[in-house]
Amino acid sequence: MLIKMRPDATPEDIEYILGRVRSLGLATHVSEDHGQTVIGLLGDLRAVSEGALSGLRGVEQLLPLRAPFRLASREFRPENRTITIDGVTFGGPQIVVMAGPCSVESRDQLMRTAWAVKQAGASVLRGGAFKARTSPYSFRGLGEEGLKLLAEARSATGLLVVTEVMSPEQVSLVARYADVLQIGARNMQNFELLDAVGRARRPVLLKRGMMSTIEELLLSSEYILSNGNTDVILCERGIRTFETYTRNTLDVGAIPLLKELSHLPVIADPSHATGKASLVAAVSRAAIAAGADGLLIEVHPDPAAALSDGPQSITPQQFERLMQGAREIAQAVGRTI
Repeated sequence: MLIKMRPDATPEDIEYILGRVRSLGLATHVSEDHGQTVIGLLGDLRAVSEGALSGLRGVEQLLPLRAPFRLASREFRPENRTITIDGVTFGGPQIVVMAGPCSVESRDQLMRTAWAVKQAGASVLRGGAFKARTSPYSFRGLGEEGLKLLAEARSATGLLVVTEVMSPEQVSLVARYADVLQIGARNMQNFELLDAVGRARRPVLLKRGMMSTIEELLLSSEYILSNGNTDVILCERGIRTFETYTRNTLDVGAIPLLKELSHLPVIADPSHATGKASLVAAVSRAAIAAGADGLLIEVHPDPAAALSDGPQSITPQQFERLMQGAREIAQAVGRTI
């Protein structure tokens, strides 16, 4: 059960409710949703009647939630959540396109890509400074130097920056440079990291784990939300199946399902979902048709020479054509890019 306090509830009102709940033998978890205090009740709720808590001073609504994910659920918030960063809105009528290289390799590579994706219509630059790689011998990023290059590209182009953070210790560093903190698929259930980005108060892009269920993804988002960070963007990036002709399998049905179950914005990552540059444009169009609020695309000026994920990266010219097709599908479903 959740107790939503009125926006004008005083600290004394909140303390009174907390004391009343604890007197019933329950623990509490307190968070804020855009200035409105939300109190989660933890423990055996079977003996608690709504009458014991409703009508108390400062209380707006009691929510007897059925879903295991509470703050992310439609029961908690029926309307779509929108997240606006410097004029770019996730979850609204406009589809947000994030594009750039898998890894930041050099200033020249990053700047060439940043200007190209901006001119084609992207509003967010993606690029990895810290990379989680299957092999420890693969290129693992430039670290803080890569973050500085991303910040330089943002200053030059006006694009927002999204980049991955891999450990709780990195959160404060990455947050100094990035507009959006990305949690990669391998870290979706790194709960200490989820707690840390929840406390960071910086928008978070949460990728679905490669073998994770929808419920597990939403419960991971709950860690971030319950720490007071309401700016969470979910990402369907493909899951591991028995298929070997693609890197992963895009669960396109997960996009409308997530939007049915949750109020959070949902984007798709066609690059990781397919692992093949030739499929990225078609899968991007499918994701938009399914209701995705954004796309995360890997673009590299010379994919054959890329230090990571070259086979799934597209060229700036291919990205421009992808955007043309994406706009047509967006218009067909009543949206824009």
